[in-house]
Amino acid sequence: MAVEFSRVITLLRKERGITQKQAAADLGISQAQLSHYEKGIRECGLDFVVQVADYYGVSCDYLLGRSAERNGQTITVEELPDAGGSTSGSVYHGSVLPTMYKKLIENSLDILFDRLDRCKDKRIVVPVSRYLMLAVYRMFRLLHRAAPGNVAGMFRVSSARWEKETDAAMCLQESELNAALAGEEGTRPDPAAFEMTTESLAREYPRHATSLMNLIKNSEETIGNNAH
Repeated sequence: MAVEFSRVITLLRKERGITQKQAAADLGISQAQLSHYEKGIRECGLDFVVQVADYYGVSCDYLLGRSAERNGQTITVEELPDAGGSTSGSVYHGSVLPTMYKKLIENSLDILFDRLDRCKDKRIVVPVSRYLMLAVYRMFRLLHRAAPGNVAGMFRVSSARWEKETDAAMCLQESELNAALAGEEGTRPDPAAFEMTTESLAREYPRHATSLMNLIKNSEETIGNNAH
């Protein structure tokens, strides 16, 4: 509990824009005690978890990392909105899992590209888009290779070169994006397009924020599993 709880209560306090001293006073504990909770040095009791949930207007499940939703909601594939397109539908050939992941990714991309549209900076839009296309290309090539009968002529980059060259191309796009964000080739992009909190995302994207929050949660669980 300690790691996720400490991360979330720190995030909520900072998103609300209040100091640790103020939050501690409002919660009826010392600043030192709250600091220990936020750093994960000490674990609190369940009564304090409930108190913090009421203070920030979120669920206990959200505080404990059991739900990606502030209200503690858990989602089913039917509850996620369809992004549209020829492949939209409740399930792929009766399979829920690919449909769930498809919706999480598509709805999250809708938010991402809305932010890119607000930015209106080609230096940002191009590398992000190329990086994502390369990621999809990479997955297709891996799946294509899994069937020995597939014809290699579908792709122009040879089977001996494509993996490393795709890695290099993705690294280059990430480098281009970092340079643009740092303002190395002119002015920095307007940061207003990228300002967001969990609360503002839920407010601005009421249909799609659930997908993004669950994509983040799933991704970080995957990262954590790989780290161990």
